[in-house]
Amino acid sequence: MIKRRICREYLKEIERLERSIIELEEQIVELRMQLNLKVDEANRLAIENTSLRHKVEMMERREKRLKELLAKLKVPLVVVDEEQFEDVDVDLEADLKD
Repeated sequence: MIKRRICREYLKEIERLERSIIELEEQIVELRMQLNLKVDEANRLAIENTSLRHKVEMMERREKRLKELLAKLKVPLVVVDEEQFEDVDVDLEADLKD
């Protein structure tokens, strides 16, 4: 009688542990899927970043060549560094009334 009771308890514990293992395996699968999605997103962002850096580099080269061309042609050119100036609010209503 005691053997059967102990065996039943062990069997219940084994079943509980098996269910826990199945739940953990499902969580592992879910976490792997989430990890794969994050890795894919990181790869997409890295590719986009590289592409944008290349575009900026090309624009900077184009700007430099254009400045050189204008200098060779002796075209008057004023280069304004926007970072050195503050934004100024201008009230245009007085001009619009005229």
